[in-house]
Amino acid sequence: MDIRMLGEGEQPPMELMLNADPSKQLVEGYLQRGTSYVAIDSGEIVGVYVLLPTRPATVELVNVSVREEHQGKGIGKQLVRHAVRQAKEEGYQTIEVGTGNSSVDQLALYQKCGFRMVGIDRDFFLRHYEEPLFENGIQVTDMVRLSQDL
Repeated sequence: MDIRMLGEGEQPPMELMLNADPSKQLVEGYLQRGTSYVAIDSGEIVGVYVLLPTRPATVELVNVSVREEHQGKGIGKQLVRHAVRQAKEEGYQTIEVGTGNSSVDQLALYQKCGFRMVGIDRDFFLRHYEEPLFENGIQVTDMVRLSQDL
């Protein structure tokens, strides 16, 4: 598997990205402001993430997504580790990530990759999404914020 920056003029894997964030408006917004990376396996895009500069020396990892049929193979971990290395190479001092309060697998993944919880953005998903979101049988209401010093 190879992870590379999405080429100029190359279409982002929108269907895959909307699996991680169902708001097309939010996805399009950070596609314009961030840098997208894709994981390629046998010529097929199987994963994606975006690095989004937020503040001086800080970048946010957003929209980490792996095709459903490729989940459970360590691709998500490879994407997150690649993002951390990429952020460090680009000179950032901190990388942040946010996920839903009910995103148990994602919370475990980020912590296994060295992220630590730093806060909760209460009612984030209620404020930013028209439709209620559910994961693991729990309504997604709050954004759990994690970060890692580089």
